[in-house]
Amino acid sequence: MDIAVCVKQTPDTEARIVPAPDRRSVAVEDGTWIMSPHDETAVELALRLRQECGGTVTVYSLGPERAEKAIREALAMGADRGVHISCDVMPEDGAQAADALAGALSGRGHELILTGEQAIDTQGAQVPQRLAMHLDLPCITAVESVDVGEGQCRARRMVEGAEELVRCALPAVLGINRRLAEPRYPSFRGIMQARRKPVETVAAALGESGLRTVAVRSPAGKGAGRILAYDDDAVGVLVGLLREEAKVI
Repeated sequence: MDIAVCVKQTPDTEARIVPAPDRRSVAVEDGTWIMSPHDETAVELALRLRQECGGTVTVYSLGPERAEKAIREALAMGADRGVHISCDVMPEDGAQAADALAGALSGRGHELILTGEQAIDTQGAQVPQRLAMHLDLPCITAVESVDVGEGQCRARRMVEGAEELVRCALPAVLGINRRLAEPRYPSFRGIMQARRKPVETVAAALGESGLRTVAVRSPAGKGAGRILAYDDDAVGVLVGLLREEAKVI
């Protein structure tokens, strides 16, 4: 099976994020970037499907030069090859990102295209659907388990108060939830092999952006905490503070 996985490089979840000098973007103070965790799970699923069905796993990543690091991480996990869709700045608009990914994926004959259901930075949750629309393929999102065979894909996804089982023909696009599997850690051998695996670079074809960031600011700082004496009046004082100061009741 020929499987493609689209991964996005995002700021590390433990990194300190601050507004950039232009106040319309964010900056990562320590410069630490990682593969978005939902995408990391998509890579893990691709590797498991390759083990079951045979075939190859190709990883695609859109972004500036640093995005190749996310590709190398996936190659170290066990993917076969990578494609870096190069652009100067990672687009904020999910529609732009889907356009560029579709342009790179079109005509390559992948039987299954996996993405994370959403990225942990923008939380847009729209790239899988838009990508499938551009490629004229069926799409299933929020996938928590997958079974493929005989030219079909069967997926389980959670909906409000229920579990939904969906079936579609291949090729297809799946948006993977990170609860599906625990991604493997790259072995030392895998890390060394990743350095020699091929990574193709193609120019991104970015369409017009329909999104404009007006301003980015840090959350308001929290005030000092208060410890109440434990006595008969503590409950009344607490309720009063929640009503008059915190204004949550």
